[in-house]
Amino acid sequence: MKRTEQQIMQAWPQGQEPLLSITCPAYNQVDYIEQTLDSFLAQRTTFAFEILINDDASSDGTTQIIERYAEQYPNLIKPVIHQHNQYQLGRWCFPALFNRARGKYIAYCEGDDYWIDPLKLQKQVNFLEANADYVLTYHDAMAFDSEGERGIQLTGQYQADASAMDLLKARPISTLTTCFRNVLHELPRELAQAPVLDLCWWSMLGAHGKGKYLADIAPARYRLHPGGIFSQRPGQNKLQMTLHTYACLANYYFRQGDRVLYEHFLVQVSGMCVAAIRPVQKFRALLHVSGNVSRNLIRRLTPAAARG
Repeated sequence: MKRTEQQIMQAWPQGQEPLLSITCPAYNQVDYIEQTLDSFLAQRTTFAFEILINDDASSDGTTQIIERYAEQYPNLIKPVIHQHNQYQLGRWCFPALFNRARGKYIAYCEGDDYWIDPLKLQKQVNFLEANADYVLTYHDAMAFDSEGERGIQLTGQYQADASAMDLLKARPISTLTTCFRNVLHELPRELAQAPVLDLCWWSMLGAHGKGKYLADIAPARYRLHPGGIFSQRPGQNKLQMTLHTYACLANYYFRQGDRVLYEHFLVQVSGMCVAAIRPVQKFRALLHVSGNVSRNLIRRLTPAAARG
């Protein structure tokens, strides 16, 4: 049973400004958006939060559902409704949506995913309030589709804390699980059109602290469906989008004069370029690369006088 706005807010300090802002981009997700919003409203916190939902000119009834929820929860849900699709115009809703956030912290979830744990936000904010050297918290997400669960989205080495350098290197994180400090007010010009923006967010956040993996939060639900912006793209398209993003990050850190991160992202780009090449061309590409490496090594190891 859904709680009323008054029931949600009764545990909050009277008159408190939002300590946390939930940000949610939505587009043509009429079959999913109610479950997403209900998972936000099910959060039980001792602090005030707001819900900022960006509807990018949906044409399937998503907008009307968002507006209905905003009428029922006027002090919680703050919709941003666009008349023209901004994505098709080459405009992202970030960092503009982040800049609308009044909270000290930001939680993120797209309009086709949802949360399970009603104490998720309370646990994440409690940790960040007590640990100033951490900028980001995250947890597991379960991928699923119409056939059922497909397994935890990220496993192994990613079910662990992240050092600041790990974040700077844009390590993968389940985006719908994150809660982070509200410090991303603008993106460098090199990253403004990066296709996989969340990788850029983690790298930018790495300049402010570390990341904490919270294993005691129930996995969120990451929906796989034909309308997914990234999840259902063909593998080659995903590869190209990530490659482009790493190239943008390399350009940014080159301008910053950070050779370590510049070379890190160049290595990522190089590996993905080889992966993108058809098998018949791979051998020729590897010969070309090895030739360049050999010439570069010889040039570096040969004394200047000998070269002269």
